[in-house]
Amino acid sequence: MLQAGIVGLPNVGKSTLFNAVTRTRKAEAANYPFCTIEPNQGVVIVPDERLAVLSKLSGSQKLVPAAIEFVDIAGLVKGASQGEGLGNKFLSHIREVDAIVHVVRCFESGDITHVDGSVDPVRDIEVINTELILADLEAVTRRKERCEKKAKSGDKESKAELALCEKLLPHLDAMKPALTADLSDDERKLMKSFFLLSGKPCIYACNVAEADLASASKEPDKHPLVSKVREYASHAHAASACVVSAAIENELVDLPDEDASAYLADLGVEDSGVNQLIKSVYSLLGLQTYLTTGEKETRAWTITKGMKAPQAAGVIHGDFERGFIAAQIVSFEDLVACGSEAKAREAGKLRIEGKEYVMRDGDVVEWRFNV
Repeated sequence: MLQAGIVGLPNVGKSTLFNAVTRTRKAEAANYPFCTIEPNQGVVIVPDERLAVLSKLSGSQKLVPAAIEFVDIAGLVKGASQGEGLGNKFLSHIREVDAIVHVVRCFESGDITHVDGSVDPVRDIEVINTELILADLEAVTRRKERCEKKAKSGDKESKAELALCEKLLPHLDAMKPALTADLSDDERKLMKSFFLLSGKPCIYACNVAEADLASASKEPDKHPLVSKVREYASHAHAASACVVSAAIENELVDLPDEDASAYLADLGVEDSGVNQLIKSVYSLLGLQTYLTTGEKETRAWTITKGMKAPQAAGVIHGDFERGFIAAQIVSFEDLVACGSEAKAREAGKLRIEGKEYVMRDGDVVEWRFNV
């Protein structure tokens, strides 16, 4: 299962957000730096309103949603790449995840201390990014030194790695994340084997005050701190940003769904910021969902974007991929509009697809296979 690591400076709301995302109280959330030492891990259900709709159509006995894993990583500080604040240990935790959720403090509070004494989200982001880039700079320099000898002997793999190192080093030296380097598809594929911290896809979670959630969610560019994060994320990191209130989300953890919805409605908020964050991270990880439905269950199956039909079938069972014949597919929207599979077939919306079909998010599928 792919993992998203929650990172940020101490006391920005990482552990509170982790508890909200995972709907647990696993992570200690306290008003002092490094209350998290070992990373907390939790499996997170990906919100998908389509499951309940399909379940009603099929009379399913149960729903099985998609899931991803979140990891709460201890707060980083300036100098982490040199070992400050147990930095080397925390950086190694980041290296193990597939994507980064960077929590940024976008609220003022006299009750919650800030490690730098004031709230400046762009400065905070740059502190973290600088440490990630410095760690990558050291790692790529060491890799370049190892590759040089092998490359001279004519080793093709080492030559390719050396060329990539020589491309990455000036980019990193300019304090730009590896993710934004101008690389070919083959170079990006090779870079994955470097496990660079600044080469991981990233989303910024703007943690706002309870009173600001409704307005910041609807008009983020009018919130002075959120707007700064959005501009920085877009231009400096090729990343997106979303708005959450970790404090509010923490209040929702113990509430039934109906009570949580009513609570949000009273605040003038249509949907949980955490729900939007989870969906965004799922996409950020390069994942999408296809659906199966019947009397027994309606289920969301996780696949990578661009996956073809036989490989998608194999997510259920290897026999489905080995004995793949065809896929009977209708889009979720068409199925719901028609009201049933039979009516979708009559309307010509039900398709038979073969081995070269590239799966789309929301495909409702029935596999045909023979083992």
